[in-house]
Amino acid sequence: MAEPLPLCYLNGAYLPLTEARISPLDRGFLYADAVYELMPVYGGRAFRFAAHGERLTRSLAGIGMADPHTREEWRAILGTLIERNGGGECYVYWQVTRGAQHGRSHAPLPQIPRTVFAFCAPLPVNGPEILERGVACVTADDSRWARCDIKSTALLANVLLRQLSVDAGASETILLRDGELTEASASAVHVVLGGELLGWWRSWRHAPPCTAASCRSARRSCARPMRCGSRPPRARCSR
Repeated sequence: MAEPLPLCYLNGAYLPLTEARISPLDRGFLYADAVYELMPVYGGRAFRFAAHGERLTRSLAGIGMADPHTREEWRAILGTLIERNGGGECYVYWQVTRGAQHGRSHAPLPQIPRTVFAFCAPLPVNGPEILERGVACVTADDSRWARCDIKSTALLANVLLRQLSVDAGASETILLRDGELTEASASAVHVVLGGELLGWWRSWRHAPPCTAASCRSARRSCARPMRCGSRPPRARCSR
């Protein structure tokens, strides 16, 4: 894993990542009361910024929060962060928490200043062998919470599921629920089966991937015709 790039954004300020501080009473820290986005950057340009921004707004609405910034404000915040970190090939992680209140109380949900944080890191690059041969994966029952369409920072289940693949010497854990493929522990999954492109459908069980439109575009340019499926592929757990 490559080290993050040196500068981050926190509540209106650009500063060294090593100097960023939040309150220990922040609800993102105490409750995972927060959502996030992760967006690749190619040649200094954000990949499908509008789709990622819309997904962040939907996730915030799903936990009863308004987006603290307009789309153009986000574009300026993240664009400046990318530029100050040298642009190029990287990814941007950004997160909004409900904020820090004086104390710990589940409810009512407080109307307090939100915590907004973002940082950049080098974009992982797959070598020719991986592109040619693919990677090994394991499967496991999907033990995540029910609202996987919300990109919550409550990722402990994802962490433990990803560790299963590490323990098996594989690259990823593909998740199954009620016999249907949902996602992977830290990846979207698209399947081509019998000329049919499967892998994205609207449901609480899945975070809508911003790669879906790219997959549809790739499908149209394939030499072999494919069509998009409307149902997830069915599979069985290998363990």
